[in-house]
Amino acid sequence: MSELFRKHLEKFVTIDDETFHEILKYFHTKQVAKKENLLQEGQVCKHHYFVVHGLLRKFFINEKGTEQTTEFAIETWWLTDNIAYEHKQTTSCYIQAVEKTQVLYIDQESQEKLLAAFPVMERYFRFIYQRAYAAAQLRVHYLFSLSKEEFYLSLAHKHPEFVQRVPQYLIASFLGFTPEYLSEIRKKSVS
Repeated sequence: MSELFRKHLEKFVTIDDETFHEILKYFHTKQVAKKENLLQEGQVCKHHYFVVHGLLRKFFINEKGTEQTTEFAIETWWLTDNIAYEHKQTTSCYIQAVEKTQVLYIDQESQEKLLAAFPVMERYFRFIYQRAYAAAQLRVHYLFSLSKEEFYLSLAHKHPEFVQRVPQYLIASFLGFTPEYLSEIRKKSVS
């Protein structure tokens, strides 16, 4: 577990063994069962989660009572409700394990102490937030410039392993349409 996290860190920053072991002390680990919520609507968002193994999703329940998935996190991805986490506010979101998942997590106070003690981690988190922001911008671009069918086909082409791993009803929720419509798109693309 810690080796995966270290390899991920070292994609962005250089750290030695001693520094890495000190950095790890700021984090906790948790095993999360399939469909278990790490965060629920109305709770204060206290943690930022790093996926070691498994798959998380973030969603909210819209005015029609339907779950709307906004983000996924697979191995080496981070997930939280950034606004609620940064402002120590209650969230309107849920973070749920799609499959059995193992996470490292950190609370805001520990993260601030980590950044003060190890400035190299400030650089690391800057890269992480930049990538997350770029991914969000790309998703918005796709939502406004592609048809729903084109959006799905683009996702399936660029990330086939992801589309095969995530249940169809969650892909549909992420793309903003019904599982039945996704099924029609998939049938059309096969023929």
